[in-house]
Amino acid sequence: MPGSFTIELKGLRFFAEHGLYPAELKVGNEFEVDVSIDTEAPEETISTLDQTIDYVTIFQIVQEEFNKHQYLLETCAMNIASQVGQKCTAIKTITISIRKLNPPITNFRGSVEVTYTKIFN
Repeated sequence: MPGSFTIELKGLRFFAEHGLYPAELKVGNEFEVDVSIDTEAPEETISTLDQTIDYVTIFQIVQEEFNKHQYLLETCAMNIASQVGQKCTAIKTITISIRKLNPPITNFRGSVEVTYTKIFN
């Protein structure tokens, strides 16, 4: 029985204009993204990139999503999961966490986060 791999990209930082409020569209915000992908390992030792998940491809998908305006972080997370699933068919599950580092909430200190998990058949 083969094992499995978890491939993670952590702490990806982006500046974008995601959000519902006019100030967010005008000023933008900083975001931090984590992506965790579970995939089944082949029985033989991996020796080429096409036998695994290319994390450069994953980064490019996330980066493209942050170049577009979205009103909701949930939309971003679902779009990223869908795009990754189309490009990387060996994925069993993907979990995406998106943190808005400076949410426009009066007297609020901290961040807000959305986490989305998608299971592929």
